[in-house]
Amino acid sequence: MVAVRGDEPLILTTGADDQSGVAALPSGPFDPVRHRTFEIGLRAWVAEQTGAPLGYVEQLYTFGDRGRHARAGDRDPHVVSIGYLALTRIGDDSRRPANGAWRSWHDFFPWEDWRKARPEIIETTILPGLRDWVAEAPNAVSAPTLSRRHRVDLLFGARGFNEENVLERYELLYEAGMVEEALRDGREAAARRRRLEPLGLPMRHDHRRILATAMGRLRAKMKYRPVIFELMPEAFTLTELQRTVEAIAGRHLHKQNFRRLVETSAIVEPTGEMSLKTGGRPAALFHFRRNVLQERPSPGLRVGIRS
Repeated sequence: MVAVRGDEPLILTTGADDQSGVAALPSGPFDPVRHRTFEIGLRAWVAEQTGAPLGYVEQLYTFGDRGRHARAGDRDPHVVSIGYLALTRIGDDSRRPANGAWRSWHDFFPWEDWRKARPEIIETTILPGLRDWVAEAPNAVSAPTLSRRHRVDLLFGARGFNEENVLERYELLYEAGMVEEALRDGREAAARRRRLEPLGLPMRHDHRRILATAMGRLRAKMKYRPVIFELMPEAFTLTELQRTVEAIAGRHLHKQNFRRLVETSAIVEPTGEMSLKTGGRPAALFHFRRNVLQERPSPGLRVGIRS
């Protein structure tokens, strides 16, 4: 569940069921007797368990890999999860959910926030650790046709920041044994490390991988579908819209270029009213122009992928 408050992208988290304090994504069992479809069950479960409002929902992926619930010698059934991406609106005065808390997704992925500059953690912690991993087997192919060195350069090098590759960056760090989940899952690369530098907060089971999948999906989808408006109030200024797009994309956008993009896309229209909350000159209020959905097949905000 994703929301934006001010400049911060937020996700709804719950506490761990083992009282360890490790954050988790809201989840619950599907009851085929009570619910005809997965989505009906999802909406009912979220309403009952969190009390948080649920707007736009889409199915994300099926998750069943190692790192979920199974442990060596465990004879319990292996749990497979159907992941969903949900968007909702919350205000500055929104009450705390009945079960859980809104947390910045940058608490879990600090290397994904490029709005001010290239994150310092990449130079101080991530690249030194990845260089050691590459040096262990410089010619090893760790993905189809890609060497370790090539993957590091592609995902964390100086070529630029492709904001959609959230999952690929996390999986590289996991494979290199640099995140706590890799140590917890018994990855040899993590076991060989003398000391594991903290790289964002861990999550229960494979929930951080699920979150990475959702972040990449949302960053890509807002370029060709108007999903960003599911996070906006009914009326907003162009500055508020830009800040929300930047929060999700994790990158700074040039103000004039962004406004030109919005203008040429014809995706919003003025309400005829002004906002007095800017602290300076009154700013025009806009709303999403829903007719754009009938006018063309891909009405999104095509923000670029390079800084």
